[in-house]
Amino acid sequence: MNSMHQWFRWLKWLPFMALALSSLAQAQVPHHMVGAQKCAECHEPETAVWQASKHATSFKDVHRKPEVKDILAAVGRGTNMRRHEVCTSCHYSSPQAGPTAAAVASAGPSCESCHGKASGWIDIHSDYGGPNAKRESESPARRAERIQRSAAAGMIWPANLYAVAENCLSCHFMGRADLPSDTVAKMIQAGHPPGSSFELVRYSQGTVRHRHYPPDTTRNAQMTPAELSRLYLTGQAAALVQTSGPQGRSPNAKLQKSLDDTRHAARSAIDAVKAQVPEAAALLARPTPEAARAFVAALASKDFTAQVGARLPAPATYK
Repeated sequence: MNSMHQWFRWLKWLPFMALALSSLAQAQVPHHMVGAQKCAECHEPETAVWQASKHATSFKDVHRKPEVKDILAAVGRGTNMRRHEVCTSCHYSSPQAGPTAAAVASAGPSCESCHGKASGWIDIHSDYGGPNAKRESESPARRAERIQRSAAAGMIWPANLYAVAENCLSCHFMGRADLPSDTVAKMIQAGHPPGSSFELVRYSQGTVRHRHYPPDTTRNAQMTPAELSRLYLTGQAAALVQTSGPQGRSPNAKLQKSLDDTRHAARSAIDAVKAQVPEAAALLARPTPEAARAFVAALASKDFTAQVGARLPAPATYK
């Protein structure tokens, strides 16, 4: 009788144990891309913006550029840009039908290139509390939990501007952790652009801008001057961290000068707001991701147009 009682005690915990094991198994499976068409099921206006952007249209012709052959020869290990791991991470979206299926480059940089491989978070980020739940009825606590869980599963939320900037720079500055500096040097020597002319406002507020927010999700909202000033400083913080670490050193003289110029410009921009943002001093003294995130958090709701407005790119120069 006692053993039967113990059995029932264990039985009631089985669902929780199964859930825990399932979560653990999911965490151990590497995230993969699911493809832009999956995102388009809910994000039609954003998809239309992407389809007209260079990110999307580059799929048709980037591999035909005359310098590609020389770049691939300099890097070695293949002659097909769409199948070369050095190229595919930044120039293509390579979704998989499942976690063990082959990744196939089938589009240019798309949703998941910027917001993270979605296999682990796509169902979480749009779950407002069940199959029939709507965004409007979601409680603040439920929303906070949803954002936290999807971020933990690999999503880069648009509101997390520093994480967005970091991700942009990993490709545009050729600063991916898996891309050795000597490989980058060979690529640039063979004709690849150095990439370090990237500036967050100029590159994010032009043809790729997709700010479709409730209540009117059909409108692609422009940023206010105050928002632009914060975005600019966020990009400068990310650039300072990127160019102060290992990716900020290159055996290629052309790239090194470009990285040095970027670092000096970022330091100057951040120094300009030291009086308004005490966290700027810590970032300048020790340019780490943690210091940059603290700096960016301190920018919230403030207007730095007076300090950096003259440094912002003119809309006519937006990419």
